[in-house]
Amino acid sequence: MVTLAEVAQHAGVSASTVSYVLSGKRSISADTRQRVERSIQELGYHPNAGARALASSRSNIIALMVPLRTDMYVPVMMEIAIAVATHARTFGYDVLLLTGEEGPDAVRRVTGSGLADAMILMDVELDDERLPLLRRTDQPSVLIGLPADTSGLTCVDLDFGATGALCAEHLAVLGHRDVAVIGEAPAVYERHTGFAERTLDGLRSRARELGLRVLHRPCEGGFDAMSLTLARVFDERPGTTGFIVQNESAVEPLLALLRRRRLAVPEDVSVIAICPDQVATQASVRLTSVAIPAQEMGRRAVEQVIAKLEGRGDGEVTLIAPELTVRTSTGPAPAVD
Repeated sequence: MVTLAEVAQHAGVSASTVSYVLSGKRSISADTRQRVERSIQELGYHPNAGARALASSRSNIIALMVPLRTDMYVPVMMEIAIAVATHARTFGYDVLLLTGEEGPDAVRRVTGSGLADAMILMDVELDDERLPLLRRTDQPSVLIGLPADTSGLTCVDLDFGATGALCAEHLAVLGHRDVAVIGEAPAVYERHTGFAERTLDGLRSRARELGLRVLHRPCEGGFDAMSLTLARVFDERPGTTGFIVQNESAVEPLLALLRRRRLAVPEDVSVIAICPDQVATQASVRLTSVAIPAQEMGRRAVEQVIAKLEGRGDGEVTLIAPELTVRTSTGPAPAVD
């Protein structure tokens, strides 16, 4: 294992100079810094994490809080988490994954223990209990999600309000007038989870402007739950010809149940999904969809938290514009007899 002293000898400098280059505690000339960095690379030197933390008062770890709930689509959450971990490494940071539903206790644990230099929080609720603690601490943090009050917070997310509006516009242009929204599990709305609430708000607002009638029904997902939900939709709105699905686990059951009812997609009913591209393209009908930009969300969150660690940027809200991809699941509304 290469030592710091060996790096110093290879670069022709003192061990303390190598230490200063690594910690950034003192100004080092560009030429000397380049020599040291070249020696580090050529020798394959990796600073001891514990010693580096003691020397710099930093752990070089970012805590990522990802509550893995049974009512959420875990693959999307983990895709974002992997994007965070991968991009953090390009800045020399490792990621500590916290998956428990600890709420404010997890924030206290990180800020009080020195476990991490910064935090990225997911599964953000409109009135998230973690936010008062974040506002009181000096530790840099970024939310992947948007609460009701963003003051003093740095956030990145898909613009879910615009996503809902985009879905309404697409169906309205095709002549649909009665639209059903198959939403996330009821618990997601009971917690006032930001992405679900904002999608619904944006969709309803644009639907009113366009003259669409919207019926929203949360759904646990799975075949039995979707069967009951679909029966309710057609009982209440038998003229429904458009479906917007924001629940990945309900996508395939919905398509199967529509076939059982001998309703062809898109000839009789149109279906739009808000989901990862993989879900949309691998469904039994290739779905028109608004993609969840998991990779971009993770990358931007890391870049924002690094900027805060370096004393740049504060209180910035970044909303990623939605993109709707038209596939074979949407078409003109059927003619009324």
